[in-house]
Amino acid sequence: MSALAAEAADLRPWHSALRTEFPIITNHPELAFPDSAATSQKPQAVLDAAHTYLTTSNANAGRGAYPWANRTTDLVERTRTRVKEFLGDPTPERSGVHFVGGTTEGLRVVALDWLASWLTDGDEIIVPYADHQANLSPWLEARRLLARQGIGVRVRPLPYQAASGDYDPAALAAMTGPRTRFVAATHVHHVYGGDMNVHRLREAVGPEVPICLDAAQSIGHLPVSVADLDVDFVVFSGHKAMALPGTGAVWAGGARGPAFRPGGWSGTPNTVGIAGLHAALDWLDAAGTDRIERWTLALTARLTDGLRRLSPYGILGCQLSLPASSGVQRRLGIVTFRHRDSPSDDLGFILYSHGFMVRADSLCQVGAEESDDKRGSVRVSLHVYNTPEEIERLLSVLASLT
Repeated sequence: MSALAAEAADLRPWHSALRTEFPIITNHPELAFPDSAATSQKPQAVLDAAHTYLTTSNANAGRGAYPWANRTTDLVERTRTRVKEFLGDPTPERSGVHFVGGTTEGLRVVALDWLASWLTDGDEIIVPYADHQANLSPWLEARRLLARQGIGVRVRPLPYQAASGDYDPAALAAMTGPRTRFVAATHVHHVYGGDMNVHRLREAVGPEVPICLDAAQSIGHLPVSVADLDVDFVVFSGHKAMALPGTGAVWAGGARGPAFRPGGWSGTPNTVGIAGLHAALDWLDAAGTDRIERWTLALTARLTDGLRRLSPYGILGCQLSLPASSGVQRRLGIVTFRHRDSPSDDLGFILYSHGFMVRADSLCQVGAEESDDKRGSVRVSLHVYNTPEEIERLLSVLASLT
């Protein structure tokens, strides 16, 4: 038995108890949901929090003096504090948390309400050109906005290492100069599943360059410490972290550059979503994000080890990490692959006929639509409610299609 398999065995009682807390999972034992990179399922505690809020305290925040409104205002402020605690914020008195609809909206808010107002003619920014479209489009939009004002900003691609797919800190250090004003990065890649080792970026760019982190695939999947990462913005979606759709957050550290304040009139926040987010963070802390990470690492290792032995399939990303015996950094719950002969959408339909709900398309990756390979890909993305038996059954189905 491999070390990862042994660890999964040790975590079995913990996992079995947690799995029962997801009504949609227990109500559909015939189905498997390995599509958590798209959205997570919700534990009963989150559903209860939303129901309790809507049936006891539903009101607008900051716009009334009666008890329901006061409780809602307090909920919003307590959840800001809760986000800071969850992220291990070492200086919460200096940081801010701003609620948004999700990661895409949050990155765009940072780009247009903060970055565009700070850059000057001749500045440059460094952003990822092989990650999610949501972590490229806002920065290009900011450049276009500034260009219409006569302000020229250079956008440079964040460099990657060819073998591992990680960011290349040495190449980043070499391209960083006195006009480098900002770096955008991704914590866990949404296609390849790798931790992009963003903790190495600070040393590469120096102490003064703000770094914005897309944490959509890491929050709720592994421990995240803003102190260890040393970044200035963390943006994430609640719905990928056990909370409800339509809510997310921008954590802004405030250590470099001007203070971040979203522009315009804020309007009514998604108060029920914020109630669900608070409950989700409580649930994740109680479950233990370290154990969630260990569980999904073990399942992913079994999947990649089995899949690499099936010759018609090609797994995207670092090939050194595929064997269960590999000492290379493992994939964090995400495995994306193609079949040699079958288009990804056909494979997705076939897998659903066997009870597996997976993502099968271009996965919103930058440049995927313009690629010469139009087959797309199939992404399996795991969370705490997935089981070793599902992995074995998935591998069996895939083997039958060779």
